[in-house]
Amino acid sequence: MTDPALDAASYYRDFTVLKVNVTAVSPPGSPQMKDNTCTNVVSEVIYELEYSGTSGIQSVSVQFKVSNISGNSRSSLQQHFTVHFWTRTLSHMLLRSGNPGYITGAPLLIANSGAVQHMSILRSESDGSCSQFLRHMVQFGRNMRTGCKISLSPVLEDSNCSYMQQKLYKAFWGMNRTGDFAITGSAHSTQAEEWMTVLIQNCSVQAVNCTSCCMVPVTLEVQILWTKVGLLSNPQAQILGARHFYQCHPLRFLNMSTVPVATVVTFTDMTDWPEPPRGQPQRHWKLPFDIFFPFKIALNVERSYRGDLAGYLLLILIIYGIFCF
Repeated sequence: MTDPALDAASYYRDFTVLKVNVTAVSPPGSPQMKDNTCTNVVSEVIYELEYSGTSGIQSVSVQFKVSNISGNSRSSLQQHFTVHFWTRTLSHMLLRSGNPGYITGAPLLIANSGAVQHMSILRSESDGSCSQFLRHMVQFGRNMRTGCKISLSPVLEDSNCSYMQQKLYKAFWGMNRTGDFAITGSAHSTQAEEWMTVLIQNCSVQAVNCTSCCMVPVTLEVQILWTKVGLLSNPQAQILGARHFYQCHPLRFLNMSTVPVATVVTFTDMTDWPEPPRGQPQRHWKLPFDIFFPFKIALNVERSYRGDLAGYLLLILIIYGIFCF
């Protein structure tokens, strides 16, 4: 219990990296002895360093995996340490996903605090666990489904329900939490009318009819409605609305070490196409009852005019014959 190598706090508390504080992501509690078993023992430490080519290190975060070991003095523990460097892509460096409408297969654009990013979802490692760093990029118009397993602390108390929920939510979000969706593939971060807020439905805090359970998100459904607008000869795809819907499941404390999770992305075409222009007349077409009325009127007028003209000509010929002969 006093060995700093086994305590998560010793890996981030009271030190900095180039004037940047180290932030712990959902840090576990200190090691505790219970029934000759030492709990919350650090088995893996993962550092993430975000850096910029011009400003240096921007932030440092650390995540932990813990395990339980026997209190026997001859027990051994193998620890793993990982340092991951990554840089945030600037919004002006992102390629357009269409101009202006989305192109099928192009990355879906999201924004959080003004930073434009590509939306991504969970990706599994070869052993089925959720990858800490690698994620699948969401492509416009293409439905997706992924699944993996997230490790939890072997021993959980009732007060850790909120911790469990936040850990799973953060796993679904990844490094770039979705705040807004780009309506079109060429949306600019400074144009508010080109973005829409995502509707999010989270889990309730407690499970119903279970005092030792915790409601946690196990499935994230990303539902996206889109349509085509503009000319029929060159329609442009744009997003109408988006929702994050979390399906939740009660987990019983002390019984879960890993939680299987899944992400589902669905695109629904809501295009309301106009009536296409008519081509050649078809046999089944029905004409109005008086469709020929204008032609009948014109024909009757023409016949009347012709009769009057013949009468006038006959009268002129008779008068001409009387005076000339």
